[in-house]
Amino acid sequence: MTPPTLALISDLQLGSTLADLWLYDAAIEVNCPSQSAKVRFEQEPLLPGLILLEQGQCLGIVSRQRFFECLSRPFGQEIFLRRPLQVLYRFAETDCLLLRSDTPIVQAARQILGRSPETLYEPIVVSLSNGEYRLLDTQQLFIAQSRIHELATQLLQEQTQAQMIQTEKLSTLGRMLAGVAHEVLNPVNFIKGNVDFLTGYVQDLLRLIKTYDAADVGQIPEVLAIRDEIDFDYIEKDALKILNSMAMGVERLTALVGSLRNFSHMQDDVAQATDLHTCIDNTLLILNNRLKYGISVDRQYGDLPPIKCYAGQLSQVFMNLITNAIDALTDRQDVLKAARSQPAPPNPNSWQPTITLITAVVADPGFDSRTEGSPAWISIRIIDNGPGIPTAIQGRIFETFFTTKPIGKGTGLGLAISHQIVTQKHQGHLRFQSTLGTGTEFEILLPLDVDTR
Repeated sequence: MTPPTLALISDLQLGSTLADLWLYDAAIEVNCPSQSAKVRFEQEPLLPGLILLEQGQCLGIVSRQRFFECLSRPFGQEIFLRRPLQVLYRFAETDCLLLRSDTPIVQAARQILGRSPETLYEPIVVSLSNGEYRLLDTQQLFIAQSRIHELATQLLQEQTQAQMIQTEKLSTLGRMLAGVAHEVLNPVNFIKGNVDFLTGYVQDLLRLIKTYDAADVGQIPEVLAIRDEIDFDYIEKDALKILNSMAMGVERLTALVGSLRNFSHMQDDVAQATDLHTCIDNTLLILNNRLKYGISVDRQYGDLPPIKCYAGQLSQVFMNLITNAIDALTDRQDVLKAARSQPAPPNPNSWQPTITLITAVVADPGFDSRTEGSPAWISIRIIDNGPGIPTAIQGRIFETFFTTKPIGKGTGLGLAISHQIVTQKHQGHLRFQSTLGTGTEFEILLPLDVDTR
């Protein structure tokens, strides 16, 4: 029989089971003479032991080492070789570890290490799904565990490197946003100041024209001709409206630049008292371009005190969660549009994509707050009425690199980093609940007396 190859070990994955290892077909009836077992061992020098069967069921094992230890005793060959294996087994009986073939390698190795030193290297019996038994060499199991440990270490390094790259990207983006915001803010302030002056000038000119009209100076034929040509009555009504709309646009641009500057502080060095409602509103302002396509936002803000936190990082969490909600609602909109074969009449009860934001101070967050270190918590709930998250993947959404989005649209880092920011950086909780066809709710819980580090 060919021994296990390095190629077999190199093909292992993190979730590999005993079925992926080299298993020896080494079963023998317990009433066979020991001489038959000796011949088998001599023919297969790598065979770690034999499985003893009694009426087709596993009775136990006899390892190569214990078999030849018995034969090496005084008169051992005369005593055992002519008698059934059952005699030798009773003399050298040890605990037999029986595992199913679908047992993960890591779990099996953990059970092996829990055995006594005398039986640590005894072979393992593996039961197959068809009722048959195979033998696994413990040494091969430890080699396989070492390979999986290497894979886990490599994956951890890749995840750490990916998070570092993502963090550096966000840091670079933050510096870029801060620079762009500064460069934009200068001309915006210039425009804002000039719009105010220009509005005053236009008002003065219109007042002067009215004064001329009252003195009948404006009734000169040449003046009346120009007045009709430029449609002065319309200009008089529209000029101030244009200036007011320009002023509103400048105010909106100023607010957007301010939001970008606040969001750019990704790498906060010091935690500061922050108004979380401002953080959320700034995030919504940045995402306004995506929200305007039929998605409504329902703000149900409670009375929140300022909280000591890293505002830029929490803004990143809000950005990730709200963006995911927008993606879910957009996907559902696309599905509904594709399902309509022809235009339907308006339905007042038709589905309206909505994101609901609820904030409050809660004394009972659903766990024993006395053991969690804070008597009161700030709750930020982000709820969407999208398609929901399938139950099969709900346990994996916070895993690094796990994403259901297509390549190029999702990195699988957003929720993982958000979970890390909330739980590790702010000693809080990030939990969720989701129902297919109904929607998803994420809840951020932050202790009021958070110990930020």
